[in-house]
This record gives sequence, structure tokens and C-alpha cells, in this order.
Amino acid sequence: MDIGGSYDARFERVRDAFERNFTEREDVGACFAATLEGEYVVDIWGGHQDAGRTRPWAEDTIVNVFSTTKTMTFMAALMLADRGQLNLDAPVADYWPEFGANGKEGVLVKHLLAHSAGVPGFSRHFSVAEHYDWALSCADLAGQAPWWPPGTQSGYHAITQGYLIGEVVRRITGSSFGAFFKAEVADVVGADFHIGTGPGHFDRIAEMIPAAETAPIMEMDPDSIPGRVFSNVDVIDAVNTVGWRQAEIPAANGHGNARSVVRAQTAMANGGRAFGKELLSAAGCRTALTEQTNGIDAVLGIHVRYGMGYSTGSDEISMGPNPNILWWGGAGGSTIVIDTDAHLCFSYVMNQMDNYILGDPRGTSLGEALYECL
Repeated sequence: MDIGGSYDARFERVRDAFERNFTEREDVGACFAATLEGEYVVDIWGGHQDAGRTRPWAEDTIVNVFSTTKTMTFMAALMLADRGQLNLDAPVADYWPEFGANGKEGVLVKHLLAHSAGVPGFSRHFSVAEHYDWALSCADLAGQAPWWPPGTQSGYHAITQGYLIGEVVRRITGSSFGAFFKAEVADVVGADFHIGTGPGHFDRIAEMIPAAETAPIMEMDPDSIPGRVFSNVDVIDAVNTVGWRQAEIPAANGHGNARSVVRAQTAMANGGRAFGKELLSAAGCRTALTEQTNGIDAVLGIHVRYGMGYSTGSDEISMGPNPNILWWGGAGGSTIVIDTDAHLCFSYVMNQMDNYILGDPRGTSLGEALYECL
């Protein structure tokens, strides 16, 4: 097949694994990129932007990456903490007073990052349009009582985490999260990644193609914690709409590609520096590895170990051979892995969704090939 881009000759196995995702795992359009010691060693793409296979995936094609977007909020919080503007151990209410209502005065900023704040969903079903209303969404979260004692366990804050971290960022900086990320990360390192994507980019956004079957987690008892969380994820049906693209939903609607995800996150693999710019200190980067929770996630139903935002891996889900790895992924299969030991950062982004909760075989096969080459 026709694969665009380039790769260092020693990473030919990655190119072969990428092709197998199309021939054996039904990829439609995808891209993969990796930096090593801050320099790109792989940047490839292939396939098509649409289910009808009429538009080839191009170098500048971007697509919604769902929860891979969350890693941009983690980086933003760590940057503010590194600058002394945010205390990760402080109550959220110190920055967002209204959030301290209904027993949440003890919720700490680090609980927001570790999915342990106890507000993984909204108080009622939100329509897709209501998700686009930042003030409404934040007011609902601020008014809730926690679903469990904050800090005692993790429960994946699938959509709400972006509003929670994003509102803290807004209260500190006065900027919406999308504007802060653009000014402080994307524009600084040249990352073609957008949270709130303008019409000027619409003609190069690939179509997200839904999985063939409904994910089992979407059919949970509606009264259970997972059921209450995922009763709101009909937002997936809106992913190809103008409203979704232009809204700021920092947990789920970032648009980019593997190259731009890696460009934004490479600093985390290299002591805070990337492409000639310093985003945060080496100590600030190490903060991400500080374990916050380690156990069965009350929403995902699997064992997850969370650092400061990023997952730090577990025996069940290992994204690489080294101990100090940060990673996360998005609904459908996109991933970002940051190996702070090897100074390696890599991402897989695609438009054909699948139903693996974490560790999609397409992305993990590329990561395995990359490590084999190393």
C-alpha cells in the first residue's frame, strides 16, 4: 500500500507493522509518529479519510482523538504547577470556590487529575448541545455531591475531567482551556493540535468511523457508576459535526494527528524541553510519575494505576519495558506513550474506531515494533 512520510531506516519494522494494521486489522486511515531524544524518527501515514475511501489520508490530515486529548490537560496543569500558579495538593475550591459545595470542599486538584474526585459524570443526562455549554457543564459539576469519598478510589471521569481541569486553568489564567493550550503549548512547539477547531481546518478533518458493534461498557446497568457515566457518551454520535469540532471539550474533542500529539507531548519525555523550547522543568515532568491511585477503576472495571493525570501502567496494561512510562489513549484506539527513561514519545491516531477499553492492538503492535527496533 501507499504509505506517506518517512522513518529512520532502523525502524522499518514499524512501517511493516503499520501496513499490517490495514491488511490484518481493518484500519481505514491512520498515522504513527515517534520522537527519540527529541527528534522525529518515525512520521508515517496512510489509508483514507473517509469510510468510502475516496479521500486519501494526507500529511496534514487531522482527526478527533477523543481521550488522548486528556493528556494535554495533564501537561497544562503540570506546567501551571511548575510555575507556582497551581498547587496540586490544594483544594479545588481555592481556585474555584463554587466547587466546594455539597461535600466537595476536600476535593484536591490532584484528585481531578487522578480520576478520584468523585464526579465522573453529570447529575442528569446532558444533551450533546449542553456539552458545548461550558458554564452549564461546570455549574452542574460544582453543584454535585461526590459519588464516593474523594481520593479513595479512581473512577474514570470520561467527559467531566476536561471541564474540571479546564475550569481550574481558566480561573487561574483567565483563558479558556483551548486558548491557553494554543498559546502556551501548541504555538510554542508548533503542534497542529486544536481544542476548539475552527472552520478553516474542516476540509482536512478525517471522518470518524464508528465501531461495528456497540461497546459492552455502553450497555451497563444505567444505575451503576459506569452506566451513569456512559449514559452521556452519545456525544460520540456528534463527532463529525460542526458543533462538536468547534466546542471546547478538553477530555474528548481535541483534533490532531500522531505527529502533532507527539510534538505537544515530547517535552514530557525529555525533561521538559522540546524543539528548542522549555515547557516545564525536569522536576515538573517527574511530578507526573507520582502515584495517585492503584486499583480497579470504578468506571472502567479494570486495574489502572494513575500518576498525576497520566496512567503509569500496570501488570495488566504495560505500554513498554521501562518503569517510568506515562501514557493514555482515546475511545476507538488512539494512543500516546511517553517513555521518560528512553526519552521516547510515540502516538498512533486513526479514524476507524474499535471497542478496546485500553490497549488497542493496532497501537500496541506499533509500540512493540518500535521497542524491538530499539
